[in-house]
Amino acid sequence: MSTLSGKKDEIRGYHHGDLRNALVDAAVTAARVNGPEAVVVRDMARQVGVSHNAAYRHFASRENLLTAVAEVGLGGLAATMREELEATPRKRDPAARARQRLRAIGRAYVSYAMAEPGLFRTIWAAAQYPSVPPSALASNDIAQAEMSDPYLILNAVLDELVDAGAIPASRRPYSETVAWSAVHGLSMLIINGPLAGMPRAEIDRVLNRLCDVIDAGL
Repeated sequence: MSTLSGKKDEIRGYHHGDLRNALVDAAVTAARVNGPEAVVVRDMARQVGVSHNAAYRHFASRENLLTAVAEVGLGGLAATMREELEATPRKRDPAARARQRLRAIGRAYVSYAMAEPGLFRTIWAAAQYPSVPPSALASNDIAQAEMSDPYLILNAVLDELVDAGAIPASRRPYSETVAWSAVHGLSMLIINGPLAGMPRAEIDRVLNRLCDVIDAGL
């Protein structure tokens, strides 16, 4: 009986093509609408039309599926940051350009949180943030980090500030944590707190002021 059930699951999985990706796609859609609470393996199995046993072959736990969704979210956040970097006007002064690029990724972080609040919450519900110290980075070249995660992009841009003489090397340690904390805190206040519903023009002014404070603090 169990063998027959297994064969049916295999047929259903084949019908859906790549079952793992189908489950992740369904979970990403659910997270976008209802946040991390909506990411449940059994529910996603029902959505793609397979048994929960078939789904558990790919994701042994809800945490595994949350992690996969968080990876998609982090990829989207990194892409948004890269787009802002690419759109940043080039300046002759390397220090001014580095400062402008730092502001660009700060704006991108908050903009992504506002555009994808459910997915953004899911990223952090899964606790999928890296903890790579600056000394472990192989390069401060943004081209080397662009296919990685947002944390590496932030580190790369901060290293650009040091290389350009915009901040002294002695103040570089932990700058990524300070900058990250600031934009993440504002993002959460906007999507999950007392700043929810604030007009976009006002949010832009608050964000610009936050970038001023980060810049001055570094």
